[in-house]
Amino acid sequence: MPQENSGGDSDGNPHPNSGTPDSAPLFTPDTNVYKNRDAVKDSYSPDKIVGRDDEIEDYMQSLQPVINGEEPDNIFVYGKTGVGKTAVTEYLTNELSQSASHYDIDLSILTISCKGANTSYQTAIRLVNERRSSDEQLSQAGHAEWKVYDALWEELDALGGTILIVLDEIDNIRDDELLYQLSRARSENNITECKLGVIGISNDLTYRDRLNAEVRSSLGEKTVFFPPYDANELRDVLQRRANLAFQDGALAPGVLQLCAAFGAKDSGDARKAITLLRESGDLARNENADQVTEDHVERARETVETEEVVEGIGENLSENEQLTLYALATLTAQSATPARTRRVYERYTQLANAAGREPVSNRRIRDFLAELESMNIVQQQQQSGGTNGNYNEHEIVHDVDDVLRGLTEVLEAVGVHDSVTQHVTFHGGGDGDTFTTGTNTTS
Repeated sequence: MPQENSGGDSDGNPHPNSGTPDSAPLFTPDTNVYKNRDAVKDSYSPDKIVGRDDEIEDYMQSLQPVINGEEPDNIFVYGKTGVGKTAVTEYLTNELSQSASHYDIDLSILTISCKGANTSYQTAIRLVNERRSSDEQLSQAGHAEWKVYDALWEELDALGGTILIVLDEIDNIRDDELLYQLSRARSENNITECKLGVIGISNDLTYRDRLNAEVRSSLGEKTVFFPPYDANELRDVLQRRANLAFQDGALAPGVLQLCAAFGAKDSGDARKAITLLRESGDLARNENADQVTEDHVERARETVETEEVVEGIGENLSENEQLTLYALATLTAQSATPARTRRVYERYTQLANAAGREPVSNRRIRDFLAELESMNIVQQQQQSGGTNGNYNEHEIVHDVDDVLRGLTEVLEAVGVHDSVTQHVTFHGGGDGDTFTTGTNTTS
């Protein structure tokens, strides 16, 4: 009679990690440094907002009509990344919902992230789908615009009461149509069963100025501005998070001040300061240390800054800027940098042709290289050419592997240049300037 396999080896001996009742578990809790790491995660919602008393007061006054049973004001919240706009909005809308329930006010809050939604059409579809069940969702394309808005009015009227639509990162929307439609929906009788207000959250301080004059007039919005945190305010933010996240005595003197200084230097960004604190704690935990030190912060800072560069390359650079950077990366991999602008342009042209794109002018490449320098991705130095005049040389100031991680979409579009095959996962290759896209190879 065959024996049942008990999970051991060929001699019947149990594997060391087989999880038998007598064996120790492979994973065990680690509480040397952290007691609640979630408190230093981006997703954590604090129950108290630190350092934003004036902004909260202004915001509350703009929200007061809701509790008075009046039509809501439209509110625009401005400030750079990481200054508390979204956190305060979430905190106050939660408090507003509780107050509305207490006073028997029918209030609904619809929150939509506009990241990745470049048009009013796409955002309107997201709003409709926010209200619909999974089997009634609108597809992302193929609808007449008026049908999308009719569907939106139908969903809002069916919801009824007072409705606040929160549009986070609204500056991603490139046109004004959604704001125009929402601001006029009640006056034009598109909605009759609800009172509607819009809260727009923008990282772009000039966003309102870019709106059509007619849209600005229709909105008649209140404005709440969030200035950058200073180092002392950031330290208070970090201290509150640290009290929740770390064991007593787990942070060495100077750690919070160092993280706060980092955030203050980078436009008063609390999110980056908190991320640095978390990365420092993770580094200490991985090393089985009992305390997070300034050395952990300094080393974690290098990691955080590198990831910022990688993210910035993928999200903030145009396709031609990415192709320019890719050209310089391939020259770097060939030990051919610092490279003159002319050499970068030659390589850029090869890459653009391989991607089936029309190359831009040499002058535009100079502009792109200057922009990359301003972002601290590329370093540019002017050299003397004697009687031939001066010229610029360029080189990447980050590791090629990290730069290529930010250029994933370009690698997919162009293929992998032969010089960087050792830096990326690639099957194929050849001699000289070779690019591969799918099964086609162009030299």
